[in-house]
Amino acid sequence: MDFQYGIIGGGIVGLATAYALLERRGDATIVVLEKESALARHQTGHNSGVIHAGIYYPPGSLKARLCRQGNEDTKRFCERNAIPFEVCGKLVIATSPVEVQRLADLRERSRANGIAVEELTGDELREREPHVRGLAALRVASTAIVDYRAVCAALARELQQRGALVRLGFEAGAIRERRDGIVIGSTSGEAVCVGRLIACAGLQADRLARRAGLAPAARIVPFRGEYFRLRAERSRLIKHLIYPVPDPRLPFLGIHLTRMVDGSITVGPNAVLGLARERYSRWGFDLRDAAESLAYPGLWRLLARHWRSALTELTGSLFKARYLEQCRRYCPELTLADLEPYPPGIRAQAMLPDGTLVHDFLFAESARMLHVLNAPSPAATAALPIGRMVAEKLA
Repeated sequence: MDFQYGIIGGGIVGLATAYALLERRGDATIVVLEKESALARHQTGHNSGVIHAGIYYPPGSLKARLCRQGNEDTKRFCERNAIPFEVCGKLVIATSPVEVQRLADLRERSRANGIAVEELTGDELREREPHVRGLAALRVASTAIVDYRAVCAALARELQQRGALVRLGFEAGAIRERRDGIVIGSTSGEAVCVGRLIACAGLQADRLARRAGLAPAARIVPFRGEYFRLRAERSRLIKHLIYPVPDPRLPFLGIHLTRMVDGSITVGPNAVLGLARERYSRWGFDLRDAAESLAYPGLWRLLARHWRSALTELTGSLFKARYLEQCRRYCPELTLADLEPYPPGIRAQAMLPDGTLVHDFLFAESARMLHVLNAPSPAATAALPIGRMVAEKLA
């Protein structure tokens, strides 16, 4: 046996799991296998960089607890490793009477989760953010921003300093479970033997599980999140992160304004069906990915329930002016000239055959394998406690 533990996936959840395993067993031999030439190439490296507080989740739920703990853990990890981050706070803006009522519900949920929030009237909001308009707002002071690629780089350094091996350019092919271990074959013909396997493969999670002989109930359907960046002259437009009030009937949060640690401001994301799992160009397309998604009954059942929302998102994707309309609800002075291109992200959305989106953790396992099929948003914020949870589950 080459290693006691093998981890497939060099995103933040895979690295945090390896980190947690070494925290539990400092003498363990561990290898992290990443198919790309660098870490955090997919979901981790294409998100908005927010360290969330956890105000949206049901009180007492696992996601609420992990997000709140992750908010604290990520900040402490950044401090120890001299990673720049900024606690800038978030404003959730209500722009209609219906949203004001939803904001009140969100306030009660936040307090039940032990997260401090401040209520603002429309006038108080304008004092805090002169370029933002709304009837009311919630201020979440503990929300912060960071570059998660820098967090991954620091995790990898710590792993290597403690004796773990981080292998880049190793794409897992065949996975064969034996009584004494697991053989992971690469697509280039190499092989690694490990005692236990943890797969944190994100956008390829369902395929990897099937390749390993498991039968996951869910399918990964990629959703493309398209962003813009405000032109440099607008980089001081806001002091906080600006979010709309989420509609509880819809699966995604909506377009928001996000300050980045490099000083820029991004706008987005929307949520449209992705026709490729790992291609980020404007018209990125992969025949296998598209065919699998379009042939999946769950997708069509989801679209049947949310066709109005899907049409709105698609229209915003095709027409920049419609995308801008959603931003102007709370920032009316923005113009088309303010929106510059910015790389998109692709979300690995686990979906059941009946069209239900999986919003909780989902695993597939055998005697020696644990596959993380779904690590729900905000997985980047909660990665360190998620890693500990996976390590404990493995133990």
